[in-house]
Amino acid sequence: MSDGNSGLQLRSLLKNSGELELSLVSVPTPEPADDEVVVRVEATPINPSDLGLLIGPADMSAAQVSGTKDQPVVTAKMPEAAMRMMAARLDQSLPVGNEGAGTVIETGSSDAAKALMGKMVSMIGGAMYTQYRVLKVRDVMELPPGTTAADGASWFVNPLTALGMTETMRRENHKALVHTAAASNLGQMLNKICIKDGIGLVNIVRSKEQADILHKIGAKYVVDSTAASFLDDLTNALVETGATIAFDAIGGGKLASQILTAMEVAANKTAKEYSRYGSNVYKQVYIYGALDTRPTELSRSFGLTWGVGGWLLTPFLQKIGPAEIGRLRQRVASELKTTFASHYTRVVSLPETLDLANIAVYGKRATGEKFLINPNKSS
Repeated sequence: MSDGNSGLQLRSLLKNSGELELSLVSVPTPEPADDEVVVRVEATPINPSDLGLLIGPADMSAAQVSGTKDQPVVTAKMPEAAMRMMAARLDQSLPVGNEGAGTVIETGSSDAAKALMGKMVSMIGGAMYTQYRVLKVRDVMELPPGTTAADGASWFVNPLTALGMTETMRRENHKALVHTAAASNLGQMLNKICIKDGIGLVNIVRSKEQADILHKIGAKYVVDSTAASFLDDLTNALVETGATIAFDAIGGGKLASQILTAMEVAANKTAKEYSRYGSNVYKQVYIYGALDTRPTELSRSFGLTWGVGGWLLTPFLQKIGPAEIGRLRQRVASELKTTFASHYTRVVSLPETLDLANIAVYGKRATGEKFLINPNKSS
């Protein structure tokens, strides 16, 4: 680089011994190729998908910290059962962070690259928990004037996941949907999309506080899975909305089964005739998260017209192709400060990201505790 920068980058290393090591390493910033730009990373969120790579199921309650204040090293033990699933990443020092935003400080020689000099951009492509990132022009998006790095940092994963859910609903011929863990940043975005687009949305939350968050932004159907009346409340909301597709962030336990059962009861309330095989209304639950890591339990009380499967953003985007992705990205850019606004409770530097007290908070994946890393913030 013209000003000779190297920068710190956060790495996650799982050793063959079962020890997880998180550290900051100094990496040189390469010269950009013709169609590349160098971005000074100024905001990058800690999403659940990032935590999967950063710490996974490691036991962070007994983690140790060594090294220096500016370059701490955190070590923790990975459970033996999890090691079998992670054979492909053993003994590799992996960079973390899916998305982010920052300022273009150097460019390659192409016109498209040069046009971005000095601009604030959002970016996708991994290794975002770093001070400087070299990326192809196609992997960055120029942000509208007046947009801050914090505004643009969460432009990809949550917004496109929320849009992906409503797109999947339409493509698979459903008219309304159900979402669990619904008070999250993602859940709030999904509500704003559904309100704006006139889509029925049933929100499943786990507390009155979470329900209040959603009611405040205009959500109509909010049901609490801890309430004694949960199944009745859910069934009534399904009758009113006609929702027959659900996106479940919980994964483990009985919730997916309860949703399918309630969908079946709702379908039978409007059925014209009885069938011993259950209703002929197709009911689908897509599991896209694992807030509960227990096995998924299905109690088969919902007929024979149903499906449970996994849903991930990347395969969905590959399926719809570049033109449709472009359309969705454009919508995100134009509604970044409204529909797709994210809220953060704390901004931390790279060393502060490895502070054990901070890990204890963001590692819980709790609603209303969203951390943003500014890799160029001094601790």
